[in-house]
Amino acid sequence: MPDVVAQLVARPPGAPFGYVVTPNADHLVRIAREPRIRPLYDDAWMRLLDSRVVAQLGRMVGLPVPAVVPGSDLTARLVEQEIAPDEPVTVLGLEPAALARLVERTGLRRIAHHNPPMGFERDPGEFEAAVRFIEEHPARFTFLAVGSPRQCMVAHKVVERGRATGLGLCIGASLLFLTGEERRAPVPVQKVGLEWAWRLAQDPKRLARRYLVDSPAIIGLLRQEARSRKA
Repeated sequence: MPDVVAQLVARPPGAPFGYVVTPNADHLVRIAREPRIRPLYDDAWMRLLDSRVVAQLGRMVGLPVPAVVPGSDLTARLVEQEIAPDEPVTVLGLEPAALARLVERTGLRRIAHHNPPMGFERDPGEFEAAVRFIEEHPARFTFLAVGSPRQCMVAHKVVERGRATGLGLCIGASLLFLTGEERRAPVPVQKVGLEWAWRLAQDPKRLARRYLVDSPAIIGLLRQEARSRKA
């Protein structure tokens, strides 16, 4: 974490727009099933492993595993320790009430905010509006909180157009932990790799398929990767 934060903070605010992705098991399984979205991750300025479960499984099958840097922890570290209250910040996503709580809890006073409607990635006009909002509201840090792969699609398009500056962080629900909208698992639960079980218990209707049906495919993918490296 300290090394990652140091790299993010050291990046000049006026540098061409780049973005950070924090893939977890769900993302990696989706990439395997939908190869068309892989460039969204390959072209990121920085890729960070967000899953202790993937790290543990990777080590079990003999893969070299990078350090885990959860997007939620990274977001909290930046907001609480690196971003001054009067620094401009851009946020894509969050309902107005959640944004108000974010301001109240963090003290951030200069937030440029746009919350695109559900399904905006399939509406050319709404997608263009999201991209243009980031271009027109430059900030050292832009938080893209509209879910995967939508947030990566927006960030990738911003990079392609080459008009924006700063750094985008594709961080999903991370801001909701800071607002109190969602609760993080206790630290001991996080450290043993069971945060997914905690989140499932909090919101089973939304997360049951992701964690119990889709994500277990990561086991086969990691085994396949390990075999290909030995071949």
